Amino acid sequence: MAGEASTLLVDRAGALACYRAPRFAVEMVKGPDAGLRADSTDGRLTVGTAEGVGLRLTDPTVSRFHAELEATVRGIALRDLGSTNGTWYGGVAVGEIVLHGEAELRFGRSRGRLLLPGEHAALEASGQSSFGELVGASPGMRRVYLLLERAAPTTAPVLITGESGTGKELAARAVHRASPRRSGPFEVVDCGGLPPTLIESELFGHERGAFTGAVQEREGAFERADGGTLFLDELGELPLELQPKLLRALGEREIRRLGAPRSRRVDVRVLAATNRDLRREVNAGSFRADLFYRLAVVQIELPPLRERIEDLPLVAGELVRRICAERELDAPAELDADLLDALSRHRWPGNVRELRNYLEQLLILRLAPELPGAEPGQAGGRSAPGDADFDELARLPLRLAKTELVERFERRYLARLLADCGGNVAEAARRAGVDRGTLFRSIRRHGIDVER
Repeated sequence: MAGEASTLLVDRAGALACYRAPRFAVEMVKGPDAGLRADSTDGRLTVGTAEGVGLRLTDPTVSRFHAELEATVRGIALRDLGSTNGTWYGGVAVGEIVLHGEAELRFGRSRGRLLLPGEHAALEASGQSSFGELVGASPGMRRVYLLLERAAPTTAPVLITGESGTGKELAARAVHRASPRRSGPFEVVDCGGLPPTLIESELFGHERGAFTGAVQEREGAFERADGGTLFLDELGELPLELQPKLLRALGEREIRRLGAPRSRRVDVRVLAATNRDLRREVNAGSFRADLFYRLAVVQIELPPLRERIEDLPLVAGELVRRICAERELDAPAELDADLLDALSRHRWPGNVRELRNYLEQLLILRLAPELPGAEPGQAGGRSAPGDADFDELARLPLRLAKTELVERFERRYLARLLADCGGNVAEAARRAGVDRGTLFRSIRRHGIDVER
């Protein structure tokens, strides 16, 4: 059914393309909104009570952003967005599930039905196979390029979402370079890489004596980006208490340094990125809905590499070219077909960043690094584990053996977690359920290298 979502047609000039996505609809059958129906227009449909969602309900048991449905090559993906009362299918609360036919669904206490009329919509996409440093010719990436191309000439804020390592900063830089502000500054603020006490100063600046240690005045990122673009990376990490100040700066185009008596006018376009779903954060109360609406005027999601695996040969070839140029290495004529086949079977939890790291090691060391889960004999494969570790531990006193076992597990756990998160410590901490400080201390204790 949904396999045709990847059908792509490109015009002769190569400027515009379209791909077919299956149409679907949700019709409410029980609850205060019974009879209400919404059809997908771009392959997606959001259900909730918030203004602007595709299927807006009035049921108080439904969250602002309750659930999302998306047409994919596997079927219709149904995702709960961290709702209070859950999204249900077949009497079971679901986080994410792929549906292959019409189905009865429940959002809070309201019931709806997924309808599949068997029709397809033609969605516009770019005819190009790259945008800036982003590379890929899959339908999903061509759709991303189209949105980036249309957003670039405007002054509208853009929210770029996607997993760690998908290229969100590359997308932001490409938008800046394709905009009328290309000759202006491009300032980056990593909202997840600064202590909360320093983020306000980094954004808005401070006057001398504004706080202990402020021995001289300092421009903030908004002032440094005046006439250009400010990129707020890891926006989901921005402390809740700072969000009203950012909202005010965006709305009034004015900022006030810490300790300053007056505000200053700034002319800044803001782009933001996050690997979190801010709709979930709004539901959880950790992100302001009004700030989300202000920043998500244009919202673009970068697909993970595993969902556009047909792009891997093109992406890998471009990465090899860039790595060889940067490291002054001799570039191979082409990548080995068996290697590409092995790489295409890996899930790439760290996405393009993980792929680059793999290829960089391969090109420099001329040895294929280990790929978790690869079969023996494949590129990056490893032999099956034996009992050597247990035999070694069995020779130790019980208390020492238990301590050593925990240490080894933690070391491997952290290494795998960081690899899955593409080296993003903030995301790794979130997945591990600990704060960044705790995770950093464990990383240092085990001597694990992290790109920061």
